[in-house]
Amino acid sequence: MNNFQRVLENTLKIIKNPSGWLAAYIPEAAIGLVAALFTLLVIVIAYKITIRITLRAMRRQHRTVAQTKQVANLLKYTFGLGGLIFVLASMSASLVAIGLTAGFITMILGWSLQRPVTGVAAWLMVMIKRPFVIGDRIIIQGVRGDVLDISPTHILLGEVGGTIGGEESSNRGILIPNAILFDQMVINYAATEETKYMLTETNVRVSYNSDYKLAIETLINAAKTVTPDIIAETGREPIVRSEFFDSGVMMRLRYQTLATEREHMASEIVGQIVEAFAGNDKLGFAYPHSAVEFTAVDKSSLPPMFKQVDLKEQVG
Repeated sequence: MNNFQRVLENTLKIIKNPSGWLAAYIPEAAIGLVAALFTLLVIVIAYKITIRITLRAMRRQHRTVAQTKQVANLLKYTFGLGGLIFVLASMSASLVAIGLTAGFITMILGWSLQRPVTGVAAWLMVMIKRPFVIGDRIIIQGVRGDVLDISPTHILLGEVGGTIGGEESSNRGILIPNAILFDQMVINYAATEETKYMLTETNVRVSYNSDYKLAIETLINAAKTVTPDIIAETGREPIVRSEFFDSGVMMRLRYQTLATEREHMASEIVGQIVEAFAGNDKLGFAYPHSAVEFTAVDKSSLPPMFKQVDLKEQVG
């Protein structure tokens, strides 16, 4: 009975004062390491649970892959930074020391790493305000591309154009420092889900002797054939704006399209227009050329010096 009481008393002492028991059997430096590993394990488990719950909720809300990836990145960097702070705190066992250390590190960063720190601030702005997300087509500092990744220091763009004309992917990656977001204008082709479509136009030069109304109808039908889903979703019909130029009438066919599909849709519409013009004698394309026209004119309209004179009448 006495042995049992002795064991029970020792167990209660360990429970009441675990640090004293640890200090008795484990070196002081090892205690901090064990505490840091335990803190890291807890943070990793919390991150796994949080990311799983968050992604499951976003899938139920039918969020896009780009939005899901952006939130996942935000959680990863947040837990990483928080985990670093808590691990250091558990190793030093002093929040005051951690605060002083963090203040000193911040001062050093402010002096020597101003641009990277500005980049992190810009990253936080992008993650919170979301002026663009992964998958958007944007223009930064004259560089056009699709957003592939957003990290605390850089934005990775898939270049559009560059090696080719137009707006198709060149398969080249461009790293844009986040710090320039505070200094440069950013153009987003689709700022919100409601404005994901952009207005574009295809110019067609129509000859003067073409049927004007038929030409307009043909252009609009070509756009309707290629973009029926967009018209149904937006309720915006294609329109034609016309103006004169030297060789005929310039008709500007304007319609809604996705930024990433702009070149493909424009090419299909051009194909539809070419086929329609080729199969109709009332339609023709205008192009710079020279033409000579001959018109029969009555000889009485000629000047007197060019009129033929009857020599017999003059002799008589």
